[in-house]
Amino acid sequence: MQLIVTAISKAYSKVQAVQQVSFQINSGEIFALLGPNGAGKSSIIRMLVGMTKPDNGSIMISYQDQHYDHVPRRLLGYLPEDRGLYPDKSIEKNLLYLAQLHGLSKAAALIEMNDWLAVFELTDRRHDELKQLSKGNQQKVQLIAAVLHRPALVILDEPFSGLDPVNQEKVVDFLQQLKARGMTVILSAHQMALVEKLADHMLLMAQGQVILAGTLQSIRDQSQCQRQMKVGFSTELSLHQLQQLESLATVAALNPHQWLLTLTDSVSVSDCLQQLLQLAELTQVEMQVADLHQLYLAAMAKHQQYKSEVSV
Repeated sequence: MQLIVTAISKAYSKVQAVQQVSFQINSGEIFALLGPNGAGKSSIIRMLVGMTKPDNGSIMISYQDQHYDHVPRRLLGYLPEDRGLYPDKSIEKNLLYLAQLHGLSKAAALIEMNDWLAVFELTDRRHDELKQLSKGNQQKVQLIAAVLHRPALVILDEPFSGLDPVNQEKVVDFLQQLKARGMTVILSAHQMALVEKLADHMLLMAQGQVILAGTLQSIRDQSQCQRQMKVGFSTELSLHQLQQLESLATVAALNPHQWLLTLTDSVSVSDCLQQLLQLAELTQVEMQVADLHQLYLAAMAKHQQYKSEVSV
């Protein structure tokens, strides 16, 4: 399966929800849509599943030599932002009903259901009514319902919603299992540390526009986020001594011998090290790699600055 999105745009009344967004997803990948509320993520998902159509641009799904302009229902597993299960029915009745709507026989649905209930430690509660479950356990049932029919593409809108850290990790394992089974996954989420573990490619959006796109490493390269270095010295140095170096933008003491330094944009790491060696012998040099959360915040700040400059 391959999904190619080319320069799609979508407006609602006077709001431009999506502006010229393009990306490509290949079979078996986990792809993350990231951005604040109102960034356009849900609008893109609605277009992918055929709930709405792009005003401009194109969506092409290729699967087994067939081509579509949205994801066919038989190929799709979808966890919507607004959940839709039957609270007065048991877990088992909910799942069997939804699986059979997707064309599974009862026998096949039971095999898949038993497998996923065990993964989420819900086997002993299969006959409980949904309304008796915590919000987190209801979310697990929703996730199972989205994949019982083994779809080629799984689209998950906020799959970590309502889950504590332990169960968030269970969802991470769940998504990794989907990938191992050959499914392609698109997820929209705010939990950057979890996305960083999972996503092969990601798209960072703001106000309907693409801010950064690619692998985590390529996003690091594009973002030009401030470089930080943790260094240790054989002797104690003062804050004043380090602040005198032109190569450093900020200086923070970790302990009397160890410092966290932010390099200025124009200086190379080697030039900075040469300046540091003039002060004292170095016992530790460790570059600090920006995580996805830091990259996201830096990208959003640059986008807001750009918008402010353009509007002046």
